[in-house]
Amino acid sequence: MVAQLSQSSLLAWYAETKRDLPWRHTNDGWKVLLSEILLQQTQVSRGIGYWLKLVERFPTPQSMAEAEVDEVLHLWQGAGYYSRARRLHSLSRQVCLPLSEGGYDGVLPTTSTQLLLLPGIGPYTAAAVASIAFGEPVACVDGNIRRVMARQTKTANPSVKEVEHWAKRNLFKADAGDWNQSLMELGATVCTPKRPKCDDCPIVLSCSGKNDALSYPQPKTTRRKRLDLMCELRYDASGLPLLVQRGENGILAGLWGPRMAEQIEVDSLRFIGEVKHILSHRDIFVQVWLGTCQQGLDPETLALSSLDRKVLALGSRQ
Repeated sequence: MVAQLSQSSLLAWYAETKRDLPWRHTNDGWKVLLSEILLQQTQVSRGIGYWLKLVERFPTPQSMAEAEVDEVLHLWQGAGYYSRARRLHSLSRQVCLPLSEGGYDGVLPTTSTQLLLLPGIGPYTAAAVASIAFGEPVACVDGNIRRVMARQTKTANPSVKEVEHWAKRNLFKADAGDWNQSLMELGATVCTPKRPKCDDCPIVLSCSGKNDALSYPQPKTTRRKRLDLMCELRYDASGLPLLVQRGENGILAGLWGPRMAEQIEVDSLRFIGEVKHILSHRDIFVQVWLGTCQQGLDPETLALSSLDRKVLALGSRQ
């Protein structure tokens, strides 16, 4: 018979072994929110540096709301998925609106229900911020917790509802913030996708799937898409590239870079090579064509994506 999940064992393990991450030294809701949005699609090791830069420049929602979105994007460059930065900027401005205009007078909401009404905030982020920063007894569900749940219950393909039900049933309401973080920490460091360390797991006694952990949950199959683009890379006489700001749609929306499209006119240009850029579900291949222009811009002063910087690096070698 499998034992019941031990909340005390998991919390004690977390208190003793948790990683020393900078956002774990604050209960400031805004700073916790910054960390959660960053970590949605950025590895923890890389996210630390971005979080420190963002907190230094934007210590409050007001400081970000008063800035232009270009400045937020500039600090965000290299972290990927730039829509997060644009939505974060929109969020800060909404928070700083007066109550009469649908805002919060500059004070971040403290409940998951209110947080869900802000741009870019989904159920996980709302629950994480509300529980960690404000102590609301609400359960989180993310990929790490789903994996822990699947192995604990020996469920091959748990639905969102099933994971939510399990997380709510096992929630330690007296300290939901630490409890949610302990489950996520377990999934990130011990109950990992490919090399689970079952011998180190504080709740292994209650794990029904421990003898065949790699079968739970079943891996999701993702179909990768290929996107082929052409890039018009032009330099002026001083070596500065022609850069344009992209529109509000697409994977590089709002960022600066050389002109890219599926087709460009290349009669006056010279082909110099191809750049490959890999995203989570998409492979981008960019044919780069070189030419000249009257006046370029300094790329160090603008928000550019990693893809654009790869293109510029190729151009600089010509």
